[in-house]
Amino acid sequence: MNISSIRLLFLCLSLTFFTNSSAQNTGNYNKGDIYSYWGWNWSWYSKSDIHFKGDNYDFTIHNVSAQDRQTAFTLDKYLNPSSMTIPQYNFRVGYFIKKNIDISFGIDHMKYVMQQDQLSRISGFIENSGTVYDGVYDNTLLPISDGFLQFEHSDGLNYINFEIRKHNMFLEQNNIKFSSITGMGLGFMLPKTNAKLLTNDRNDNFYLSGYGVHALTALNVSLFKNFFIQTEFKGGFTSLPSIRTTTNKSDTASQNFFYIQYNLVFGYLWNF
Repeated sequence: MNISSIRLLFLCLSLTFFTNSSAQNTGNYNKGDIYSYWGWNWSWYSKSDIHFKGDNYDFTIHNVSAQDRQTAFTLDKYLNPSSMTIPQYNFRVGYFIKKNIDISFGIDHMKYVMQQDQLSRISGFIENSGTVYDGVYDNTLLPISDGFLQFEHSDGLNYINFEIRKHNMFLEQNNIKFSSITGMGLGFMLPKTNAKLLTNDRNDNFYLSGYGVHALTALNVSLFKNFFIQTEFKGGFTSLPSIRTTTNKSDTASQNFFYIQYNLVFGYLWNF
């Protein structure tokens, strides 16, 4: 998926938040109600330039492709409390400040994995690494092999965020109610970046690396008033100006990218 498509979706989702503000049918919701949910996500990322800087190198890899990493489904990995944070998950708790508006706190645990062996262009220099990669690069084509770079936010690309959402119930059939949701939010990025650059030690630690903004649209299906199933489409922008790549604090990386996220979540609404 190209970056123009992701930007367009992000803009459209942002606009729906404002154009859907006239909702009158609020369904089950009342001021003071609280909900929470848990579920899983699938993510797609735009290409990005990744800038690496250290004592003996300063270079940029251009138009890097990356993908998410889905965990193979087993009941133990997805439903066992001791392992359910391994897959790409979404957690959220929200509070209704009005009958159709809630504010919420959530964690989006995504995974960002750079595709190995892709042929990319590199600009900058590397020196005194003791490898064949020492040299000056001027938009030079280079395969990103394991001996050069392994780079992923796989434990994961953790987006700690706050949202505001608007709800509109548009259909009720017996004990089942259908609602549309639009929202937007922002937060900070706390990735656990797993990186191996040249001969440097592998780094795999949590580090506050940047921020994100996003917009979303969702379909909520409420069952017997309090239980619900929800599908969400989210589009966002992530800026990571301070990524730790090795155990040496002088070794850093930075990148910006857009993303699309599809979520399937299950939740409960407490009425007060």
